[in-house]
Amino acid sequence: MELDISRIKEFNDDELKQLIEYDESINQDLIKAADVVRRKYYDDKVFLRGLIEFTNYCRNDCYYCGIRCSNRNATRYRLSKEEILDACEQGYELGYRTFVLQGGEDVTFTDEKICDIVSAIRSKYEDCAITLSIGEKSKESYKSYFDAGANRYLLRHETADASHYGKLHPESMSLDNRKRCLYNLKEIGYQVGSGFMVGSPYQTTDSLVADIRFLQDLEPDMIGIGPFISHKDTPFRDKDNGSVELILRMISILRLMFPYVLLPSTTALGTISPTGRELGLQAGANVVMPNLTPVKYRTQYELYDGKICTGEEAAECRGCLEKRIESAGYRVVTDRGDVAKN
Repeated sequence: MELDISRIKEFNDDELKQLIEYDESINQDLIKAADVVRRKYYDDKVFLRGLIEFTNYCRNDCYYCGIRCSNRNATRYRLSKEEILDACEQGYELGYRTFVLQGGEDVTFTDEKICDIVSAIRSKYEDCAITLSIGEKSKESYKSYFDAGANRYLLRHETADASHYGKLHPESMSLDNRKRCLYNLKEIGYQVGSGFMVGSPYQTTDSLVADIRFLQDLEPDMIGIGPFISHKDTPFRDKDNGSVELILRMISILRLMFPYVLLPSTTALGTISPTGRELGLQAGANVVMPNLTPVKYRTQYELYDGKICTGEEAAECRGCLEKRIESAGYRVVTDRGDVAKN
C-alpha cells in the first residue's frame, strides 16, 4: 500500500503503523514534508528554554529513571530559592525568555515553596514564560502554581498504552491518573506539554499509535519525545536504547499531525547521536532546552547514562548551540516562543 503523506491526519491505525515502521525510502520525503510545515508555522525560528533542574529527589520508582527513589547510588541535591533565581538572572542576560523548572516529585518542595519561587520569578521577569515540570499533583496544587504566575506545564505521559505503562512503572502509579493530571492542567488554563519515550522496553508499534491517538484527544501545546536511554542503576540497565532513525521519524510524524505544536529537539537525542539535536530540528522540531542548572549539580541530575552538556557554563552552551542551530539551517530567536494558534 502506497502512503500519501499529505493526508496523514486522516490515516487509520494500520496506515499509521505502516508509516511508523516504514523503511528508509520514505524517511527523506517525511522529513522534507515536516520541515515545510514547521516553516509555515514558525519560519526558521528556534526557541530556547532555560532549563533549571532544581531537585533530583523523587518519591517515584519508575523503572527507567536514574533518579528513582530506590537508587541508592544517586547523589541527591536540591537548589535553594536563591540558586534558582541566580540561574534565572543568568539566563535572562543570555536572552532566554522561558524558564523551565524541572525536578523529581520532591515532597520537600511543598506547594507553598513552589508558589513562593514562582512568584519571585514572575515579579522579576514579567515578560517571561514560567514552565513547571514537577510531575503529578492535585488539581488544587496546579491551580495554586498557576495563580502564582506559572503558565506552562510539562508532563510526559510516557506511554498511552495501559499495559505498556504497567511494565515501565510500579503499581503505585497509573496511566489514568497521569491523564487526569493533563486534562486538569488544560482546564486550569496552562499551555500544556505531554509526550512519550521512543524505543522504551516492551514498546510496540501499537503503543506508538496509541500515543498519537491520545495526543489527538488532548491537543497539547507542546509535545516532548525522546529516545529511551538506559541507566546503569535501574532494572532496565541492559535494555537497548531507542534508535535515532525511529525518533526522527516520530518527530516528523508529530509535526505533520500537529503542525502548530512546540516540539523540542531533546538533549537525549543529542546524547545518542553527536548531531542528534540538529537532525531533530531538520525533522520538524523547533525548540532546544539549554541547561541553566549550576554546573556542579548537572552530573547529578542523571535520568539516563551519558547525558551531554553537563560541564559547560551557560554562556558557553548558548554560544555553541547557536552556531550548531545555524549550521542546521535555522536561527535562534529571543522570544517566549508561544504556541502558534491552530
